Amino acid sequence: MSANIAYLRVSTDEQAKSGLGLDAQLDAIIAAVGQPDAIYRDEGYSGSDPKRPALMDALDALSAGDALVVAKRDRLARDTFFSAWIEKEAKRRGARIVSAAGEGTEDDDPASILMRTMVDAFATYERDLIAARTKAALEQKRRRGERTGGDVPFGYELASDGVHLEAHQDEQRALAIITELHGRGWSLRKICGELERRGIKTKKGNIEWKPMVISRMLKRAA
Repeated sequence: MSANIAYLRVSTDEQAKSGLGLDAQLDAIIAAVGQPDAIYRDEGYSGSDPKRPALMDALDALSAGDALVVAKRDRLARDTFFSAWIEKEAKRRGARIVSAAGEGTEDDDPASILMRTMVDAFATYERDLIAARTKAALEQKRRRGERTGGDVPFGYELASDGVHLEAHQDEQRALAIITELHGRGWSLRKICGELERRGIKTKKGNIEWKPMVISRMLKRAA
C-alpha cells in the first residue's frame, strides 16, 4: 500500500517570517493530499545544505509507490543539482516527488519536467539573489561603522547606542603592533609569542594568542 511521506523544512531566517513556518507547510500538504502517513521535519536548515537528517530519513522511508510530499519544491532544496539528486533518489526507490503547489509534479511528460526544472532554477536564483542582497546590506553597515552581527571585532567596542562601533584605544594599539610585526615578515606564531610577552590580552581577556586569530585580524584590517 502506497504512503504519503511529508517533508517540512524551514531555515533559521525563515523561522522569523510569517507564512513560511512548519505548520503552514503541513496545512498546505494536508489540503493537497490529506493527512500524511509520516512527517519529517528539518528546522533551522538551509535549502542548500545537503546534510539534513530529516530529509535523509524521509528518503530512506520511501518505498515503491510512495510519494514524498512538500508544500513547495524549494522546501526540498534551493540548489538545482541537489534537487535533481533528491528526485533521482526518490525514483530509485520507486517513489515520486509531489508538491502541494503543483509545480510540474503532477506528471512526467516533457512539459511537466520542464516546469520542475524551471521551478528549481528559480529557487536557486532566489537563493543567490538573497545572498547578494545580504552581502550588500552588510557592506553598507560596515561602511557606516555599524555592527553586522556576531562578536564585536578586536580593536572596537560597541557604542552607547548599541548599534555603532567605536575604536577601543588599547586594542587599536595592539592592532598597530600586529600590523607592524607582520610587515616586518614575522610569522603568525612569532607574533603570538610577542603579544604574550608584552602581556597583551585577546578580546576575551586571554593571555594566550593563536595564529588563526592573528590571521583573521590581519585579513579584517586589510
